[in-house]
Amino acid sequence: MAYQAGGQRSAPRSVPETPAAQAYLQDYAALLEAVPFPSFVVDHRWDVVLANGAFRALFREVGPHPTAMPGDNFLRFVLFHPDASAVLGEHESSWCLPMLAHFAAAVERHGHDHGLQAIRRDIAQDPIMEAAYRQGLPHWIRAVGEEAVEHDGAVRPLRHPDPRWGATDCRIVVETSGALERMGCTRLTLVLREARRTASGARPRRAASHLRVVPAAE
Repeated sequence: MAYQAGGQRSAPRSVPETPAAQAYLQDYAALLEAVPFPSFVVDHRWDVVLANGAFRALFREVGPHPTAMPGDNFLRFVLFHPDASAVLGEHESSWCLPMLAHFAAAVERHGHDHGLQAIRRDIAQDPIMEAAYRQGLPHWIRAVGEEAVEHDGAVRPLRHPDPRWGATDCRIVVETSGALERMGCTRLTLVLREARRTASGARPRRAASHLRVVPAAE
């Protein structure tokens, strides 16, 4: 995989193979590289079509995985990669559940898509993930409200490997051009926020908000 090798994918994937679309994406890749925050473009399966250097830097310490690298499919990374919780703070409630909600909506729209069906089969093979998807997710949405599912504008915690950022928050900004939308793609940028400091200089402790969608076994 290009991401595992530390390089950038030579050509975008999962997009129309027309010269005009390829030229647009090549120029859009240059635009992404000029953005200082992690920014990436995904298709309806959450396959990563483009990602900038700041995105790769955020996930540079993530170990290899055969199917869930962040530079290949961001949804699979969030759900299945064992290192996801090391980068994405409050992993279950702030990242997994919103992503599962978006996945459920994508399945409703593109139910016969082979890529989405493969992800659905992988969810079904994990009893805890399956219970979260079938029982926990509807309960969570009723408890927190539909707005918690939205990515655009959401502020979510993460842990950047660069100590200049460390444990911080990011605001997710979804900004999709007309051309990307016609290709079935979406752009997301994780706008990193400076860590808040107390008078003593220490970052305040975050209140626990980890949501256990499946009760722990007694």
